[in-house]
Amino acid sequence: MDMFTGIIKGVGEIVALEVKTGLVSYQLKLPKELTNNIEIGASIAVDGVCITVVSHQDDLVTFDLMQESLNLTTLGQLNKGSKVNIERSAQAGVEVGGHILSGHVDCTAKIIDITKPENNCVFTFEVQKDWMKYIFSKGFVALNGTSLTITDANKSNNTFKVWFIPETLRATTFGLKNIGDKVNLEVERNTQVIVDTVRDYLAENIKNLI
Repeated sequence: MDMFTGIIKGVGEIVALEVKTGLVSYQLKLPKELTNNIEIGASIAVDGVCITVVSHQDDLVTFDLMQESLNLTTLGQLNKGSKVNIERSAQAGVEVGGHILSGHVDCTAKIIDITKPENNCVFTFEVQKDWMKYIFSKGFVALNGTSLTITDANKSNNTFKVWFIPETLRATTFGLKNIGDKVNLEVERNTQVIVDTVRDYLAENIKNLI
């Protein structure tokens, strides 16, 4: 299985798309430094979604998205000219600067507030209630493929915050986002396993006591 580190390596641009029955084909222009040794079948994270290269020429790659991926992620909203976060799949022995990602998006989160303290930018995100159980302050989450630290997780209103430094805004597409935009969310898998294991254990033991 391919993996990613949540460290965005560049911003790409959708230069063309073709709507077909049950899928959409996208042509993506990559930064030059991310084009080395690309082969058909290679995996790339596009806004956090693991896609498979079906053709390439120079700095242009083509990938297809089935209807399920279009429905679950924000990639179905991409148009010609859309900017996207890009990460090539991690190689063996690579330093993990963020946290391990699969590129399998769980849901989308909505930006409901943006504030800008000096030299910082704070986004507030709203997420579906079912996924908030995996969101904890000081924990990790991947948003559009970017490994980020959670602050102010609020279980009562299903929101959390992320503080962005200027470098992250520069290196990713978050500097282009506005209130109301949605982003792809992948929960941290170790957190998910622990939460689900504890919940299943408690549920089973409570059932046995009844």
